[in-house]
Amino acid sequence: MATLVHAPPLATPLPFLPSAVLFACTHNSLRSPMAAGIMRRYHGARIFVDSVGVRPRQTDGFMVAVMDEIGIDITKHRPRAFEDLEDGYFDVVVSLSPEAQHKAVDMTRVMACDVEFWNTFDPSLIEGSRDVRLDAYRQVRDQLERCILDRFPVPRMGRV
Repeated sequence: MATLVHAPPLATPLPFLPSAVLFACTHNSLRSPMAAGIMRRYHGARIFVDSVGVRPRQTDGFMVAVMDEIGIDITKHRPRAFEDLEDGYFDVVVSLSPEAQHKAVDMTRVMACDVEFWNTFDPSLIEGSRDVRLDAYRQVRDQLERCILDRFPVPRMGRV
């Protein structure tokens, strides 16, 4: 009598993951550092991640607070401009504001890279109590996390 032998399931092909991603927004004080911090959480050293802004300004304290809520320390972030980039090689540039999109398109005219536009609300525009403002920042953080995981999924571990 023949014995049935079950072959291990075929590995699911990994999605294309770029080797370097740049997140860009207007000031590099809120949305792009938030996205970069989330990306690093899920992909660590597997993907080089950086962030810049069109007109950098001081890191936003509410952003630091809502990132701390999910265990991401962003206190060492220092806002930078596109012109401050040390390395111009990126596979993907993700623009989070219209101004950053224009700058990214200009920057990548002679580069072989993809530019994606994820128009993301600027929660610093919200007025109201601290709780109301923090809720707006949380919504943006959570939206960015969903977008990042959809576009750059975390590879699953194989079964043994």
